[in-house]
Amino acid sequence: MAHSAVSQVSVAVPIGSDISLRRSVSKFLTQKHLALLQRNSISFGDKSWVSTLSLDLKSRNIQKSNQYIVCMSVQQASKSKVAVSPLELENAKEPPLNLFKPKEPYTATIVSVERLVGPKAPGETCHIVIDHGGNVPYWEGQSYGVIPPGENPKKPGSPHNVRLYSIASTRYGDSFDGKTASLCVRRAVYYDPETGKEDHSKNGVCSNFLCNTKPGDKVQITGPSGKIMLLPEDNPNANHIMIATGTGVAPFRGYLRRMFMEDVTFKFRGLAWLFLGVANADSLLYDDEFTKYLQDFPDHFRYDGALSREQKNKSGGKMYVQDKIEEYSDEIFKLLDDGAHIYFCGLKGMMPGIQETLKRVAEKRGENWDEKLSQLKKKKQWHVEVY
Repeated sequence: MAHSAVSQVSVAVPIGSDISLRRSVSKFLTQKHLALLQRNSISFGDKSWVSTLSLDLKSRNIQKSNQYIVCMSVQQASKSKVAVSPLELENAKEPPLNLFKPKEPYTATIVSVERLVGPKAPGETCHIVIDHGGNVPYWEGQSYGVIPPGENPKKPGSPHNVRLYSIASTRYGDSFDGKTASLCVRRAVYYDPETGKEDHSKNGVCSNFLCNTKPGDKVQITGPSGKIMLLPEDNPNANHIMIATGTGVAPFRGYLRRMFMEDVTFKFRGLAWLFLGVANADSLLYDDEFTKYLQDFPDHFRYDGALSREQKNKSGGKMYVQDKIEEYSDEIFKLLDDGAHIYFCGLKGMMPGIQETLKRVAEKRGENWDEKLSQLKKKKQWHVEVY
């Protein structure tokens, strides 16, 4: 993208009169969101247009009002897809695997580190763009390993162990040139239960290293690794149900950019349905991108947020992703019966509650969940990556 002549471009995103879009978006828009929309909207014909993005093209810094971040290029303002290169990345029949190993990692360079969440989000989550120069190619759904600097306290003289992070971009990266990868990283901070104060000695070594990096800093990476979360592209009409908690949304951002944003050989014609569980509206990750897909591709994308600190489930308790799964269980089970893929990504603590919900729903339907799960795995419809 040429970015020498323009310093700033404001992009208007239509929130429009599309009823299905408004219904989907309004499910988890807070009063704060609505007030912001009303304050920033102007009337144009029968649609309401909201100026939401401000892109500083000269410095490539990404700014967004109200502390939210969105990683999109100005070309994405319209429904036309973004040109990517090199298209040779489409040609490989098999995914790249373990090109760089822990003993000989690749030295990549930090391009940018941006805070992804608003001020009321518990904790900090960052979007980190890494320049690998095209030397560590990957496919959507794979992971990079990161080796933080310093020595392993359990093995003096040895480097730290590798930490795996799901890649949050397509194979072309956020700059669409095949030379970068993006990570979605939550800073792991430990608070002493007695004093309530942060204990730096117990903070997550790698997440804090990554969130503290600056453009130009070097980072040791390994991989790419993983095949379980690869996006099956043999059937462009297939349906995909994606269930994420927090930074587990990373691989799904890559899927959705490939489906809806980039002009690639994969021409998606199915349904992509994202469930995202976070604490509150300020914790929603890549919300602008997903809301834009709702507006541009209402027949092919659905998006449901579960905000545990702001929404209640039908029993009056906190709203978690499993509650959303139960709410839409009839549709989800029908999609699975018709061959849909279902993916889970996030903290491993998410799975027991989800499994219990699916089992309860299956029994209500007169089905044996263990048998159904066995069939889903056998048909390669079931994809889990938890950490």
